[in-house]
Amino acid sequence: MASITPQLETCSSESDKEAMEQIALSESPIQDIANSSTNNNIKGKPELHIKIAENFGNFFASLRENLLVVKRVVQNLWLQYIRGEKSDRIRAYQVWPGNNVFFFHGRFICGPDPRGLLLTTTSIILSSWIFAMYIGDELPSHSSTIVTISVILTVIVFINLILVSATDPGIIPRNDQAIIEDVGTSDGTRSKRVMINGVEMKLKYCRICKIFRPPRSCHCAACDNCVEKFDHHCPWIGQCIALRNYRFYLSFVISALVLFAYLFAFSVWRIHAKSKSGLLGMLKNCPETVALVSFSFAAIWFLAGLAIFHIYLIAVNQTAYENFRQRYADSQNPYDKGIVSNFKDVLFGPVPPSRVDFRAEVTSSWHIKATRRV
Repeated sequence: MASITPQLETCSSESDKEAMEQIALSESPIQDIANSSTNNNIKGKPELHIKIAENFGNFFASLRENLLVVKRVVQNLWLQYIRGEKSDRIRAYQVWPGNNVFFFHGRFICGPDPRGLLLTTTSIILSSWIFAMYIGDELPSHSSTIVTISVILTVIVFINLILVSATDPGIIPRNDQAIIEDVGTSDGTRSKRVMINGVEMKLKYCRICKIFRPPRSCHCAACDNCVEKFDHHCPWIGQCIALRNYRFYLSFVISALVLFAYLFAFSVWRIHAKSKSGLLGMLKNCPETVALVSFSFAAIWFLAGLAIFHIYLIAVNQTAYENFRQRYADSQNPYDKGIVSNFKDVLFGPVPPSRVDFRAEVTSSWHIKATRRV
């Protein structure tokens, strides 16, 4: 019995060792699975990021292609319907040698530089918007009526602005004949003299337009056109002010003066109502009101000066260019008919039609000449 017992103990110890070895062997696949899963996760994260980046890249690429297609469509529509350039027929405005920009198939004639017009438009829109959003609603009484009147005044200003900036100011047709270098009078000078209401006037020859300019006309360097009864080239509108749009210009100046005076008056009223907080308090609590008051004050002085100056010019029947050049300092003004007649002639007289039909079809020879001049 004693010999059997050690044998059983040795057998049991051997079986325990075999069981422990089997358990150790059974645990190794679990560890392998865990290790493989962690490795797959580590490898999967960069792949997931790469797929996300590829999807975003494809999305932005397709978006860019769609935007380019939309841009081409908008450009084609702009050229076809607004500028009117994509047409089989050649019209005068498409080959006009001046610097003007045409819209709506030659119906709107604008100056070459739109920066002044954009600045003027932005100033009016911002002033009216600040007044309607921040000042009009806080007025003591009748705020809706006050804001409505400001909107009506703004619309009137914009109508006059469009009329003065998109109307033919009085462009004089160019000489389409062959270029003649020896144009002039018998004494060799490039000028002519005519009598107007008993006063001798000199007609100068324009080398660019190849014409003798009518009285009171001038060649605008910005627009590159001879303009009839030229007053000035307004940088704030980007257009010549002359015979056919001078009335609209005066209406724009006066209506803008009324608008900014209106905005200034009610803005000062609001500041007076909140004057207890002082200037620093106003700058902290309502800086938009202080900014509008300051800008409106400057605009009122500028527009008032322009209005007074042009009222004086109308009274004596002069243009700003003639006044600047002192054209009638040594002679009588042949166009002065008296104050009443001058105002009636300038403000209520008929506006002459445009001397150039920019929408007319042109021949191939005229197109070749115009292209050579450009």
